Amino acid sequence: MAFQEINSKMVQATVAPGQRLFSQRGAMLAYRGEVSFTPNLRGGQGGVVSMIGRRVANEDTPLMTVEGSGTVLFGHGGHHVQVINLAGDTLHVEADRLLAFEGTLEQGTVFLGSQGGVMGMVRGQVSGQGLFTTTLRGHGSVAVMAHGGVFEVPITPQRPVRVDPQAYVAHHGDVRNKLSTAMGWRDMVGRGSGEAFQLELSGSGTVFVQASEEKL
Repeated sequence: MAFQEINSKMVQATVAPGQRLFSQRGAMLAYRGEVSFTPNLRGGQGGVVSMIGRRVANEDTPLMTVEGSGTVLFGHGGHHVQVINLAGDTLHVEADRLLAFEGTLEQGTVFLGSQGGVMGMVRGQVSGQGLFTTTLRGHGSVAVMAHGGVFEVPITPQRPVRVDPQAYVAHHGDVRNKLSTAMGWRDMVGRGSGEAFQLELSGSGTVFVQASEEKL
């Protein structure tokens, strides 16, 4: 496991020769050893295509490639940091909540409307969230950010979970998502909270929910 939680707002990563990490720009707090940080426009193993979603969502800042030999402390904006370990499965995470991840993971981008229909597009326009989520697949660890802490909610076939889209951080497992609203089109403008929108997650897995609706 590359990441070790130092406290609720900081993680330490071990960097070894021949291995690499990727982090959000500005996430490095301190480091020891011979470690280099370079902008990476290719977005990890996912290539250029994996960065399209970030650019459409007005996230032009490239990831940083972290290489060398040493240890690095990561954190950002004083936000809570949660480490998620993957064992061959796929993690969906809001792109702006992704702090750092191991280079062993394959990165991709998923359009929210692919499962949520038109409402996936509405989410980006009304709630202020991105139109895309980042996917990380394989074996390795991921550090994600949240406001006010993170709570893990299990998803079972008998008990789907409904989450305020602005409180959603990430999910993994055999899960489908559907964004819906209980309001009419004329009433939706300017309303992005969970009272208007609900992200329904069904199947088997886990969803990570932050303790506040505040945007990062």
